[in-house]
Amino acid sequence: MSKKIVIVGGVAGGATAAARLRRIDETSTIVMFEKGEYISFANCGLPYYIGETIKDRQKLLVQTVEGMSKKFNLDIRNLSEVININRQTKHVTVKNVQTGETYEESYDELVLSPGARPIVPPIPGLNEAKAVFTLRNIPDTDRIKSYVDHQQPKRAVVVGGGFIGLEMAENLHDRGIEVTIVEMANQVMAPLDYEMAAIIHNHLENKSVQLILDDGVKSFENEGSKVVTQSGQEIETDLIILSIGVRPENELAIKAGLNVGERGGIQVNDYLQTNDPHIYAIGDAIEVKDYINEQPTMIPLAWPANRQGRIVADNIYGKKVKYNGTLGTSIAKVFDYTVSTTGNNEKTLRRLGIPYEVVHVHPGSHAGYYPGAAPIALKLVFDKDTGKIYGAQAVGMDGVDKRIDVIATAIKGNLTVLDLPDLELAYAPPYSSAKDPVNMAGYAASNIVDGVIETIQWHEIDDIVANDGFLVDVRNPIELEMGYINGAINIPVDELRNRLDELPKEQTIYVNCQVGLRGYLASRILQENGFEVKNLDGGWKTYSSVFKPTNNVNCKVVTDDAGVARIECTNEQELKADVSIDATGLQCPGPIMSVANAIKSMSPGETLQVSATDSNFVKDLSSWCDHNGHLLVKEVSNEKGFLAYIQKN
Repeated sequence: MSKKIVIVGGVAGGATAAARLRRIDETSTIVMFEKGEYISFANCGLPYYIGETIKDRQKLLVQTVEGMSKKFNLDIRNLSEVININRQTKHVTVKNVQTGETYEESYDELVLSPGARPIVPPIPGLNEAKAVFTLRNIPDTDRIKSYVDHQQPKRAVVVGGGFIGLEMAENLHDRGIEVTIVEMANQVMAPLDYEMAAIIHNHLENKSVQLILDDGVKSFENEGSKVVTQSGQEIETDLIILSIGVRPENELAIKAGLNVGERGGIQVNDYLQTNDPHIYAIGDAIEVKDYINEQPTMIPLAWPANRQGRIVADNIYGKKVKYNGTLGTSIAKVFDYTVSTTGNNEKTLRRLGIPYEVVHVHPGSHAGYYPGAAPIALKLVFDKDTGKIYGAQAVGMDGVDKRIDVIATAIKGNLTVLDLPDLELAYAPPYSSAKDPVNMAGYAASNIVDGVIETIQWHEIDDIVANDGFLVDVRNPIELEMGYINGAINIPVDELRNRLDELPKEQTIYVNCQVGLRGYLASRILQENGFEVKNLDGGWKTYSSVFKPTNNVNCKVVTDDAGVARIECTNEQELKADVSIDATGLQCPGPIMSVANAIKSMSPGETLQVSATDSNFVKDLSSWCDHNGHLLVKEVSNEKGFLAYIQKN
């Protein structure tokens, strides 16, 4: 059983493989090469050390060379770069990065886990820029933190709006730095669909982060103190973070004649073997199979790398364990919000020509009557015919992680949307509701699969109304003061049965409410009375996360060649409240009714403080105040939610 196994790369996948190999066999020789100084460090925690949320640098070092070597009886050689593979003789050539000395090391089995490096495009002025950084490892972290600590920059530009870019933006902001994010795409966080990313766009702006979308970097000028975008914007800065993405470290594999895919990922079979059966590859450097659509892709995340490390060790010792593909379940903290996704989004399915349906629900993270409940924007993507779950996305201040984890588990368990209502999930008021948000998403999706209801989406309704579609807003009149869809007529759902004669039976009736629930109730009433009806999925809340209230911004929806919808739009003093109300956890129309009732009892000039956990409600208050002649004095957000101050006219 004894083998000599060489591992190239000692961070996530490589370190996991080494530890598992030793647990399987005590007699094998295991050599792990790492070209950097550090092994098995917490690379996902690096931005938080820069931002000083993590204060002890030592906590980033999950394993040390000395400690791991002793614990697992490994031959770990850091600062050693493998520069060549001789597949015929089964030797690797190793260079000591400090001395330049080279030597050869034999192997029986070889594991490649070199990772991926940040993309650094040839931007004019890059070489002359004095304060441009990328973030991949401990030395990168030390350089950025040292610069922030000692140079105390006032302004920073983060190029790229992915997970690392947003985490860096938040942590630099926490250090008191004014941050601008420049993103070439029309949204941040590509795994999200546009309307879900729009929630984050609004939140970033509320946090005073300047967000520049649909615009790339053209050049760096004045030694990097000015960033010029493709559209001609000029941004003065003291610090630049490049977070454009990563590319696989594949040079060693290519040189050895190993196959790579279109995007450069090392190609492997189900057992993580390359085209050389004695060479395995794992982690960010490899091309994986998308778990949902089974197409080749690149998904550089920590869980796949660690799982692949264990599987490779098992397979080296003959266990024949398959890697079934990567689902891409991910999560990130963006200021006060948590953002999480699993599986495929709409963009991916459209690109592949796979038919799908979606639902948006906006339940509370736990029982509304228990303090601290916050809404979750939860999107489920599925097959309308079979109920197969393609993916899910969630954004919120609380409870996002476990909902996406449940759905990810459901996908791996081959459950459909029809099974989600039957999931018996833990409930107590501080943690959930009797019908968990996952149950609610399942109910909404099941209604579509069962043919109980038809829906339309946020990006379709404006065109429908413009083409003489008949839209009924079934909210209470006071709610329309916070914003409404142009062209809608208002018939509250409680009055609908008595006003059916106001509706044309010869055409489809479209309905909308705040989040979709009352729209569903209205749809059932109308269907039972012989009307053809479609409900606006997600209601005003999903629509308004993209479109600002009608009296603020003029926007329109456009669709690109792939059929993907997007938006084009044509902009401190201490306060003392006379009256305070708590609108956290209230379901619509509870929050606005509480505000209206409080305002009625107040005298002109007095100030109302409103506590809420729904950022959309706080945003809509601006329109309500304008409509009623009151002054929205200030909006404040913190880790507990939002505060709005309204002065009565």
